[in-house]
This record gives sequence, C-alpha cells and structure tokens, in this order.
Amino acid sequence: MSKLGMLTRLALLAMLAIPAAHAQPAPATPPSSVRLDAPTTGFDPDSVEVHQTEELDKNRLVTGSITLPDSRAATLIQPDGRIWRDYRRGPLLWITAAVVLGMIALLGLFYAIKGEIKIDGGRGIATLLRFSAFERFMHWVTAASWCILAISGLNIVAGRVTLLPLIGNDAFSTLSTWLKYSHNFLAFPFTMGVILMLLVWVRHNIPNKVDVAWFKAGGGFIGHGHPPAGKFNGGQKAVFWIVVLGGGGLAVTGLGLMFPFYVTNVFGMQIIQVVHGGIALAMIAAMLGHIYIGSVGMEGALDAMNSGDVDLGWAKAHHSLWVEEELAKATRPQPSPAE
Repeated sequence: MSKLGMLTRLALLAMLAIPAAHAQPAPATPPSSVRLDAPTTGFDPDSVEVHQTEELDKNRLVTGSITLPDSRAATLIQPDGRIWRDYRRGPLLWITAAVVLGMIALLGLFYAIKGEIKIDGGRGIATLLRFSAFERFMHWVTAASWCILAISGLNIVAGRVTLLPLIGNDAFSTLSTWLKYSHNFLAFPFTMGVILMLLVWVRHNIPNKVDVAWFKAGGGFIGHGHPPAGKFNGGQKAVFWIVVLGGGGLAVTGLGLMFPFYVTNVFGMQIIQVVHGGIALAMIAAMLGHIYIGSVGMEGALDAMNSGDVDLGWAKAHHSLWVEEELAKATRPQPSPAE
C-alpha cells in the first residue's frame, strides 16, 4: 500500500472515532411489553406471556415461511393441540376407565344374580348344525383381530398410567412397539372379516316384528321362558349392526390415521382421533357383553362357534323359528334326479 493510501485510511478512521468518543450512551429503555412500575408478583396484562396467549387463542395455526414444497411443514404452533393433549391426559382416561370397568362390573353383577343360563332339560343327544366351517373361520378371524386391536388401542390411551409403573420403561417400550405394529396390520383382517360378515349374514339380520317382541320379553334374560327368534335374535342382530357399522367407522377413521394429512389438516386429524376412539370404546363395551353371553353367561352358546353344532334343546329354546325352518328343510321331499 502507498504512503498516500495509508494516510487517507488513517484520516478516515480518525473522523469516525471523534463523534464516537463524544457521544453519550442512550438511556436503557425497557421493551414496550414490560412495565417498570408493574408489581413484581401477580397478573400483568401487558406481559409477553399474555400477548402470546391472546395471539394463540386468535389463530388456530401459527405458521412460518419455508421453501419446502409441502406447505404443511410451515406449521410452527397449533394451539388446539394443547386442548387435545389435556383431554387425553385427563377426561379421556376417566371416560375409558368408566366404560370398560363399569361394563365389567355390570356383567359381574348380572352373573352373580342370574348365574349361567342353563339349557332347559339339560343337554341331549340330538344336535343341529348352526354355523358352517367358513362362518366359524370368518367369525374367529374377526374376533381375534378385534381383541388384539382393542387391547393395543387401550394401551395407547391408558398404558402409560396402568402398565408403565408396573413393568418399567424398557418392557413397556418393547410391548407398546409390538402392540402398535399389531394395531396397524391386524386392522386389515378385521376389516375383511367385517365385510364378509355383512355379505354372509345380512339377510338373517334384517330387523322385524319378531325382534320387537323379543326385546319386550327381555330376550329370555329376565323372567322365565325364551321368546321366539330366527337364526339371529334381536340382541344378536343389534351386535351384528354394531360390528358392521362400528367396524366400518373404525376402518375409515383408522385409514385416515394410518395415512395422515392426505384428507385433512392437523386439526382434522385430532377430530378423527376422537371419533375413532369413541367408536372403539362403544364397541368394546358391546363386545364385552357379547363375549359374556357367548361364554360363561349361557350354557351351550359357545358350541355354535366351536364345533358349529348346537344342542337341539338349546336351539329350540333360543331360536325356535330357525329350528322350525331347518327341520322343514330336512323333511321336505327332494326332487328325484332326471334320468
């Protein structure tokens, strides 16, 4: 660098240094959101936290600026998520416990009062085919899938409160991972089973006047005697439609949860979770009653889905109209083959 250039540079630095040396420091001013005369404790309406809360309450989504092609990635804060988080940690746990434990308690009380409903006159030798091998396979695939789906779903809702303190972090993490996988994959055989049930059994489950009389008579659970019924009585028809409609609702909402944000935004996803959980909880209560009647609640009922053959006396007591139809088919003359 030449001497002239060096001198010029030093002169410029000196000119900049002179005003800086004589400048007085500006008094520190607090941010507009902070008041010096505000009390050190208590509510401050001008605080930063209050303004942030007001903004979050006004806006359902707080977004930023991004260069990614997916605009949903710009969401920074979704205030409604706090409501969903608090709901899951509080009311949802109590509702789930009340429905599940309440239903178990009611069934236990009913069994203590009524006991097992016995076959009138005891078991006999004669039996009648009630369900084919395909129908039993269809039922058990759907039932087994449903049981694991229900358990894994309940773990998602209440596992942290119930299981985690008992088995520890490592075991709970491993168990929850496998239950989550099972929940995703077993949804498909469950859905297929529901579709098959609809196709195979819908013609037997159309409500009619016989079902009204069945409910008026208490379905044979209250008092003595059993009201007439076809292949499926009024209670079984109710269970059928709960499974078909509820299972359909679970399938639709479940797909929305498995493939998120294809149809709706994050707020819509939270709504889908609420609907999915509500349907599942109602079905759990209904299926607990169905399992009770089909096992310890009624003698001979489990035979229908085990071997397929039921005691003829049991069938006449609980499904008298269906027995008449089946016996009429057996005694009906068969057309002779053409020669």
